[in-house]
Amino acid sequence: MKNLIMILNIIFFFITNANADELKNRVMAMKDRAELKNRFLDDRIKTVLPKIMERTGIDMWIIIGREYNEDPVLRTMLPANWINARRRTILVIYNPGNNLPLETFAIARYDVGKIFKKAWDPEQNPDQYDALSKLIIQKNPTKIGLNQSNYFAQADGLTSTEYQLFKKSLPRKVFKKVVSAEKLAIGWLETRSKLEMDYYPDICKIAHDIIKEGFSSKIVKPGVTTTDDIVWWYRERIRDLKLITWFHPTVDLQRSDDSEFDFLSAFSKSKEENVIYHGDLLHVDFGITYLGLNTDTQQLAYVLHDGETDAPDGLKNALKIGNNLQDILTNEFIVGKTGNEILEIALNKAKSSGIKPQIYTHPIGYYGHGSGPTIGMWDQQDGVPVNGDYPLYANTAFSIELNAKVFVKSWNKEIAIMLEEDAFFDGENTRYIDPRQTSLILIK
Repeated sequence: MKNLIMILNIIFFFITNANADELKNRVMAMKDRAELKNRFLDDRIKTVLPKIMERTGIDMWIIIGREYNEDPVLRTMLPANWINARRRTILVIYNPGNNLPLETFAIARYDVGKIFKKAWDPEQNPDQYDALSKLIIQKNPTKIGLNQSNYFAQADGLTSTEYQLFKKSLPRKVFKKVVSAEKLAIGWLETRSKLEMDYYPDICKIAHDIIKEGFSSKIVKPGVTTTDDIVWWYRERIRDLKLITWFHPTVDLQRSDDSEFDFLSAFSKSKEENVIYHGDLLHVDFGITYLGLNTDTQQLAYVLHDGETDAPDGLKNALKIGNNLQDILTNEFIVGKTGNEILEIALNKAKSSGIKPQIYTHPIGYYGHGSGPTIGMWDQQDGVPVNGDYPLYANTAFSIELNAKVFVKSWNKEIAIMLEEDAFFDGENTRYIDPRQTSLILIK
């Protein structure tokens, strides 16, 4: 019966909104998205990549992948209508210096979009790696970057097979120029362009609005709806909007009872379903992928009792403390500081102000959990080796993810205010890409 009611609620929601779905109207058609994503890529190759190549001293970057086994970086450089690599795809980016434009080649059977021009004729030379070797020798770079990394997974996309074939194809004196492209790959992945940031706010706004739809009386029926019902409503709604999610959402709750908050069970995908009742504090962890960029958001909602018009003061105050913790953290964003340095200072300042903090903030952009400085993990509050030692650069985006434990007197217990909002650091200031949550969502 419960499931039938939930299904009827979903059907009613979509019927009543079929002719006035403001969200659906804001989501671009697939063709328009593809055209915009290709604009993003073209712009980034011209405006973002040259600076990062200069910063790292790598003047030739070689990215290799095979169909359905793509290097994580390669996936971000394919034209929007490719989806995956074709056969073996080799991209070569060469910086000639002297402020000249980057030269971009594809050692592939086809042009790779409009950016990477075919530089191999398999009918004349069937050996793909030999063609690559000849191009390298012709350009005579100083440093050749390959995507290999011990610690940053997204910068470690070169497979063992491709590495061996590459090495075998080059004269020894040329191969000596090969270095890890780790910092170049990270820089490419973490840096956001001005053009991307023109559109990122609407991406985050769409994510926020989907959350509000799920946390509404249209979907939540106290005494009937479970947290898992809302999770699957989110999955269906995302598909209905012709979007995708990069992880399965989580919805959990805290309430005025004798149970203690357990961090692991809150995020467990196998925990028992919880029926939602009046007076519950709901929490969602939710993310979408749109225009090649990702969101990662955690927000809170309160289910009003009959006759209530607002959440209890204790819960509202707890959220303010969570917002204060966000401010403490983002105030420490300074170019050159490492993730571990930011973490240590922010935790100490939070504790000095009477907050019980946990900080686990990460880069976001091409990937939901992106490359760049890791600022804590929930189970590594003393710092994260290597990944936490990476420095902060300008024009990077982060999911400001954390929680504050707060004692709520009216509930006579400690609760966790778990928050996550996407923010952009321009080198001087940190701003939320779409305004963060500062008041609880109210479900009547």
